[in-house]
Amino acid sequence: MQPSTPVHNLAAPTGQSERIKIIDSLRGIALLGILLMNIPYMGLPEPAFDNLVLNNELGTINEKVWRFVNWIPEGTQRAIFSMLFGAGIMLFTSRLEKRTEGMWPAEYFLRRQLWLLVFGLFNAFVLLWPGDILFEYAIIGIVAFVFRRLKPKWLLVAAGVCMLLMTVRENKDFYERKHKIYEGEQVAKLDTTKVKLTDVQQEKLGAMTGMKERSDTAKLRKDMKRNLEKSLGSYAELYHYISNVSVKLEFQFTYYGIWDVLLFMLIGMAFFKTGVLTGQVSSKVYWLMTIIGLGVGLFITWLWLDFVVKHRFNGFEMTKNGKFMYYEIARTFRSLGLFGLIMLLYKSGLFKWLFALVRPVGQMAFTNYLMQSFMCGLFFFGIGFGMLGKLQRYEIYYVVVAVWIIEIIWSHIWLRYFRFGPFEWLWRSLTYWKKQPMRRENKKDVLSP
Repeated sequence: MQPSTPVHNLAAPTGQSERIKIIDSLRGIALLGILLMNIPYMGLPEPAFDNLVLNNELGTINEKVWRFVNWIPEGTQRAIFSMLFGAGIMLFTSRLEKRTEGMWPAEYFLRRQLWLLVFGLFNAFVLLWPGDILFEYAIIGIVAFVFRRLKPKWLLVAAGVCMLLMTVRENKDFYERKHKIYEGEQVAKLDTTKVKLTDVQQEKLGAMTGMKERSDTAKLRKDMKRNLEKSLGSYAELYHYISNVSVKLEFQFTYYGIWDVLLFMLIGMAFFKTGVLTGQVSSKVYWLMTIIGLGVGLFITWLWLDFVVKHRFNGFEMTKNGKFMYYEIARTFRSLGLFGLIMLLYKSGLFKWLFALVRPVGQMAFTNYLMQSFMCGLFFFGIGFGMLGKLQRYEIYYVVVAVWIIEIIWSHIWLRYFRFGPFEWLWRSLTYWKKQPMRRENKKDVLSP
């Protein structure tokens, strides 16, 4: 069966009037905001990026910066980006369903996702950014695709189920670790001068001892130094180190992220259908989201950050003394609260300049995401300027500001002359198996995302 219209018509440009400007702006805000969370993993050696003890940062300005980033924006920008990706699934498929029939919309969508997976692998194994999210979006987006026709109510119910399952998974793994500690400590209490340990008891003791050793500050500092040397070496050395980390993280995040990412993709679909994502509902809705979301989310997160500092970032002690893992609950509330606040700023009309400023960044979000990996890799890794580990935590955020300025300026300039960002053009051309026109013919000749 052939498409009801030619492929070149399916991929034809749509006018500026058909764009949803607030979605572009939200995408730009989320894309720039994501770098706030990614930069410690780019600019600080593992495992110092999330352990303030290793570089004696407690009680300094670095702790204040860490607290702010992890209290408010951490995880929220990724959540908003996932919501927008869910909305993007709706936009992409609905446009095709209006222009063709049968299995073609699904085929184009699957082709689009598979190319996104390839780009994710490129980001992780060529640009060497082990925190890539495109791989997960490619896989989980296909799962979200099958839910796109559900009513908003059921999309939100499904999202709630995802949050529940994610919380269950967090706590299942957490209590398995706690149980290992408990069993090991019970064995350690035995008087081995009177009792010979069985193989099982020795195994339990070894598991507990191993967990304690992996949290030892002296050992972690040695790991930090070793990882720093690997990151500042040749590309081959860097590739061997980062690629192993990427393999571990990609599959680990998929294990957890199927609920984590799917949760917000489903919310994004529901919000798009109801107009919440595009600012079409009453401000009261956004006020409720802001007050409840930030009120609950920030409170819970603050308790967790205090808990982490109290136990000096020691994973063994935090597992032993912790009671419940509520990261996904806190992140969901914070994310919805911050989204509500952003929409209130949008609806107020006082920040038109801000939303206009970041809109081109959002139109080129795919390119700018990959450019963040490239620019930060060039700046921090040994194959570039080798600045990894040479800046304090607060100083790496100067790099964030520099990247923001570069991406804002170049996005505005680029879109004056071209319809797409470079990687958006490549992605679209590969999706439709047809080279897309790149240059703009007039000021209104701009493509939708």
